[in-house]
Amino acid sequence: MAEKVIVSGGTPLSEDDIRSGKIFFTEDSLDCAYAWDTGVAINRYLAELKKGKIIATECRKCSRIMLPPRLFCELCFVPVDKWLYVQDTGIVNTFSICHVHWDATRIKEGEKPHLPAVIEIDGASKGMGIMHLLGEVEPEDIKIGMKVKAVWKPEEEREGSITDIIYFKPL
Repeated sequence: MAEKVIVSGGTPLSEDDIRSGKIFFTEDSLDCAYAWDTGVAINRYLAELKKGKIIATECRKCSRIMLPPRLFCELCFVPVDKWLYVQDTGIVNTFSICHVHWDATRIKEGEKPHLPAVIEIDGASKGMGIMHLLGEVEPEDIKIGMKVKAVWKPEEEREGSITDIIYFKPL
């Protein structure tokens, strides 16, 4: 039984109408160039990563050490201008065993899963840290609270990106 289509106002169009030229249309391809400003806090954070260091900011009012760094404390709403270095070690706050790539394609059979984790960095306030990958560890050996250390790219390969840390490995 064919479904009855009710047209209410307007003019129904089909793909044939477009292909046959009955309907005027135009196609275009945009070549958009853009730039992204990291801002003062993240710019310095990335510059320090290039040097193999992790930097945070400290709120003078509540004493929170924030990572990634911010220019204001979102709890106190005060400007932050105190910078300090934190360790490149920390603990696993939470993690996932991921069987898909970043583009949602499946990992091939025999390929190791990705191991993203939230790492609470030593020297930053509790709950402050970064999301990164774990390496040199089997999925079944990962534990919440596991102590880890950053594995850095060689200095000459760093570019001022979070990927200057290749992954975090167990200590």
